[in-house]
Amino acid sequence: MSDIKISETRAQAQVRFATLGPSGTNHELVTKRYLAARGVDEYEIKLIPSFRDAIAMIRTGEVDFIMQCAVHPATPETLGENFRDVFAIDCFISDSQELAVLTRVEVERPNSIGALLPANEKYTDLSKWTMVVSYPSLPYVFDALMNGEIDSGLVYKAYADKHPDKLRVDEVLGSPDDVWIVYGRERAYAGEVIGFGDDAFSKSVDRLAASRAPAEA
Repeated sequence: MSDIKISETRAQAQVRFATLGPSGTNHELVTKRYLAARGVDEYEIKLIPSFRDAIAMIRTGEVDFIMQCAVHPATPETLGENFRDVFAIDCFISDSQELAVLTRVEVERPNSIGALLPANEKYTDLSKWTMVVSYPSLPYVFDALMNGEIDSGLVYKAYADKHPDKLRVDEVLGSPDDVWIVYGRERAYAGEVIGFGDDAFSKSVDRLAASRAPAEA
């Protein structure tokens, strides 16, 4: 397991999520949005390097739920390999941080670009670069960009706002309205179509809260 796991803990956490790290990913941002929308104040978010780690953690009970963007490259594997004991229990739509193509200011004609592939490969014309390097999440693309390993990166525009002396914005891409999937250990589907308003997640949280409540004296 990576040392980037734990992102944020609320006191006496009753809801424990695993999602993609490191800190600063859209997965972390949208997980917090989801918990706020669901009215969950007591939670723990564990940031993991891969969704295989998340599956292992939910199976051992280290976390209760997993948050994953539907277009993440690992989604077919997450859902398809584990559907017998890890279940999709909720889904919703959310935008996230604005994306842009950023380039190091000293590079006049960039030849290489980093991106999250294949999820982001159609966001711009990647054929303009002679080398395209895939990374598991956008913060890793940013690290490679800042370390001089690549000339450009398809990353969050906010990075350029924080480092205007080192990065320039070559193209603003915006933010897609992505579909997000919540996985749990208890199957929610019971023969009829369900959606965000059907409260499968809320019912799971209620059961967790009851199981973790201190016993009455």
